[in-house]
Amino acid sequence: MTGLLGVGRGTLWRDLALAGLYLVGGLLIVATGAYREIVPAPAEVRFMFSVTLAVTCAGVALRRVAPRAGLAVGTVGTVTDVLLGVSLATILVYTQVLYDAVVYGPPRLWRWLLWITSVLAVGLAVAGLVAVGSWTGVAAGIPAVLAGTLPVLTGLTVRQYRDQAAAERDRAEKAARLAELDRRQAITAERTRMARELHDVVANHLSAVAIHSTAVLSVPGLDRPKVEQALQVIRENSVQGLAEMRRMIDLLREPAADGPQAPALPRTVEPGLAAVDRLVAQARGAGLDVRLETTGTVRPLPANVDLAAYRIVQESLTNALKHGAGRAEVAVGYDPGLVRVVVSNPLPELAGRGAALGAGAGLVGMRERAELLHGRFDAGRRGPAWLVHAELPTGGEAT
Repeated sequence: MTGLLGVGRGTLWRDLALAGLYLVGGLLIVATGAYREIVPAPAEVRFMFSVTLAVTCAGVALRRVAPRAGLAVGTVGTVTDVLLGVSLATILVYTQVLYDAVVYGPPRLWRWLLWITSVLAVGLAVAGLVAVGSWTGVAAGIPAVLAGTLPVLTGLTVRQYRDQAAAERDRAEKAARLAELDRRQAITAERTRMARELHDVVANHLSAVAIHSTAVLSVPGLDRPKVEQALQVIRENSVQGLAEMRRMIDLLREPAADGPQAPALPRTVEPGLAAVDRLVAQARGAGLDVRLETTGTVRPLPANVDLAAYRIVQESLTNALKHGAGRAEVAVGYDPGLVRVVVSNPLPELAGRGAALGAGAGLVGMRERAELLHGRFDAGRRGPAWLVHAELPTGGEAT
């Protein structure tokens, strides 16, 4: 039953205990005669004050179970008590009933109570003024203020503090949920970036493997040295592709929350522009005629800039190997405050007439690398050639 009413069993028992304490205290006041009725009442009806006290205390017991019903029961008991002669014990308990109705009742209820008690206090003050004929009659409204308006105002203050604390708690919970969502989105974005990194790395090696394998299978009569050269390129690209794939999978794998950690896989040295010569040599070994030009003073770069520039050259050479006419030119310029990468390759006649040059995932990856570093990136046809142009700000000393 208490679950259906929206309160726990312990809460209901506490309210019943509080109502019982009020009843015992009020009966002691009535029994000892310390405070009799405010307006003298006949002796034969004095026992009714105990009944009205009990009814008003029942309103306290219902304060959280049914605030409206508790207010109604308490008001009936108090009004009856006033008609009999107004006992102090019942009035004191009724102040608790008003307070509970404001704190636990709906918002509309406390607005009505504040309006009614204020009108009652003003009405009694005016009636006293008229009846007495002097300003001393205004004191008739003071009991209504003390027993009616003040409990309502006190309950309203407590309710506002409680609602404010609940709102602050809700805001804190929402902020925590948003922070968790931001953290998860950051993890997802980082893993997406790593997946794109994996595509850039492995696609280059697999392209070289596929091209040399096709050459070995399609060209008849290859002599032993040429076959060994092709197999050497295939082996080198396969080993490097597998090593970098292991490194990326190791990064993408979530560490266990507890327990022994698995031994780390060996990682390759992080590539950078210092390895462009090796990258160009691999492209030449794959059959691409590459010319490399470096301008400016070669200097250490921030790790993220160095890696992004290397990947842009790598992806550009991969695209030139797959879609170009067999030649490519790579220009790396170390300018003040930035590093510039330009890769151009002539397009075959089929591509020049509008043939598709692939799905474009590599271009998206290169563009996002440059944008993450607040740099510039441009790629597209320039006459009979395909041009990739990237400018990456270095932002100071290497990190």
